[in-house]
Amino acid sequence: MKQIDFFDTTLRDGEQTPGVNFNTQEKVRIAKQLEEWGIDAIEAGFPISSPGDFEAVKAIADSLESTTTVGLARCREKDIDAVRDALVNAKSPSIHVFLATSPIHREYKLKMTKEEVLENIAHHVRYAKQYFESVQFSPEDATRTELDFLAEAVNTAIEAGATIINIPDTTGYTNPKEMAEIFQYLQKECPKFDEVMFSCHCHNDLGMATANALAAIENGATRVEGTINGIGERAGNTALEEVATALRIREDHYQCTSHINLEQTKRLSDLVSHLSGMPVPRNKPIIGDNAFAHESGIHQDGVLKNASTYEIITPQMVGVQTNALPLGKLSGRHAFSKRLEDLGFDLSEEDIKSAFAKFKVLADKKKQVSNEDIRYLVLGHEDEQAADYKLVSLQLMTGTNGIPSTVIQIKENKEDAEVVTGQGMGKGPIEAIFNTVDDIMQANSHLTDYRLEALTGGIDAQAEVHVAVANEDGTQYNGSGIDYDVVTASAMAYVQACGKLKADQDTKEA
Repeated sequence: MKQIDFFDTTLRDGEQTPGVNFNTQEKVRIAKQLEEWGIDAIEAGFPISSPGDFEAVKAIADSLESTTTVGLARCREKDIDAVRDALVNAKSPSIHVFLATSPIHREYKLKMTKEEVLENIAHHVRYAKQYFESVQFSPEDATRTELDFLAEAVNTAIEAGATIINIPDTTGYTNPKEMAEIFQYLQKECPKFDEVMFSCHCHNDLGMATANALAAIENGATRVEGTINGIGERAGNTALEEVATALRIREDHYQCTSHINLEQTKRLSDLVSHLSGMPVPRNKPIIGDNAFAHESGIHQDGVLKNASTYEIITPQMVGVQTNALPLGKLSGRHAFSKRLEDLGFDLSEEDIKSAFAKFKVLADKKKQVSNEDIRYLVLGHEDEQAADYKLVSLQLMTGTNGIPSTVIQIKENKEDAEVVTGQGMGKGPIEAIFNTVDDIMQANSHLTDYRLEALTGGIDAQAEVHVAVANEDGTQYNGSGIDYDVVTASAMAYVQACGKLKADQDTKEA
């Protein structure tokens, strides 16, 4: 069985998704959950890009226990120095250096000859090797690079000290047959192919990212790069949960194994979806709501007789629970704690106590509380614990012939913080809430996105609201709120987003 390494770039390439912007606390939360999932390496960010990214990479490196922390760098000494400094405390540090090699990039972006590209690769890989035992090199836009020059670039990087070679399909241009041919060619033309690790990084512009990644694995790759839920630039990246599950289900074909704990997949997917504000499509393989739903009567009959007639993946394999025993307002803390354990949550006693109190409030409003209700209740609780500011109370007056008005209380999320009260009006209830929060927080923000999603079915469904606000420089901050009451969820989301913006402003002013 061939061991396949999984390299996650949700926090770097995934954050390049338009509208996605994780703060440092959120990145650490995702990184810790990725480590629980069994990921081998996490590309924590691009340290030279901004002071905030540098600090986030450093915080992730400081928090990981066993997973390799990777920093991205262009072929520039200053970039490499920034990665070195950010990963100074990492238990397992690695650097990812890249330079474009395709004709179109050489001519229009780099304005370099082939010789200049090769010299650049050799110099900067050697420079990085001074500080890192593990050095990864990527020839950007590899799949549109002439095969002979691609092999030359790869051999140059290996001779300079690269221990990992990543072959990126940067524009999602190639197909599985071509990906296989690229790796077959490199196996023949790279004398040290078996002495280093070869990886692939695929984009999904033509919907072939997962297929291309599997083709690379079949033809010599021992590492796959991607993101959770497939988020990323343009149409996104290889969805790692799809590759991991495919290797498990078709182990007979691929003859591969990995360190991935598939039972943590659903929880990780939910966390990334929640913090990114990117909902998972219902028909998404592995973790979509419809992945284990059967509408056809013929299918239902087959599943009832034997689930394997139409299900090649069991829900439990990827952390989707099918326990239908409902929890309600009469359920005790023991039953609630057991359900948390069944859903894969490992909370402290204090967090369980706090989450149980929220569960009892929800159970008073809903007849039955589903697993999804509990999952999102905990996610919302974790958000509240990590937020810079929190909503204390909300009063709203509205009607068909009146002007909506609100009274809101907000406090900074720290001990002995003062509760601040404000009131305001608007054309509608949501505008009234947002105007009041703006007046209280004085964060100089403007709303760029507002989205509402029902998390569970039925008239008593919990709602999740995602908002995005931007400061005067255009930097975007996301917030999310989960509550049975849509209005309260909206207020929570807006307070969270504005709180991130204000905390950032206060840091810069200090």
